[in-house]
Amino acid sequence: MSGFALPSIPVAATVRLHHGSPRPGEVFVGARVPHHSGPETVLEMLNRPEPFYAFRPAGEPGVLFAARAQTVAVTVAAAPLDDPDRLSAAKRLRLDVTLFDGSTLKGWAAAELPDAHSRPLDYLNASSEPFFAVTAEDRTHYVNRAHVVFARPED
Repeated sequence: MSGFALPSIPVAATVRLHHGSPRPGEVFVGARVPHHSGPETVLEMLNRPEPFYAFRPAGEPGVLFAARAQTVAVTVAAAPLDDPDRLSAAKRLRLDVTLFDGSTLKGWAAAELPDAHSRPLDYLNASSEPFFAVTAEDRTHYVNRAHVVFARPED
């Protein structure tokens, strides 16, 4: 096993697992990725194929390895899209997402889809990746599709 590892950046987050209460702490993203400039996003990190990711709970020593499959949502401070061209091309879709326990997340998703396929259903079905983003006023929820019971368009 190599001792080489790419640098990672801690991101303040609240992790909600299938069992237990939401836990504040930090998740870790790559300092760089090959397909764009800048660090990896939390969404990219969650959609990696590995079954576990590193999570450091606030006020506890050490790091836990959280199972992606058991992760319902990871919530971070909202960050706007950095690229103004992407923001102008994206359509905002308002969603009300009901999770397995009956709780809801309300917000909007930035859908970068062709006009003919830009409905909320198209956004939810557009990817085989497990996590998708819903942004509320000051935070973004990265939601695991496997833990969603319903998603209701608000438009």
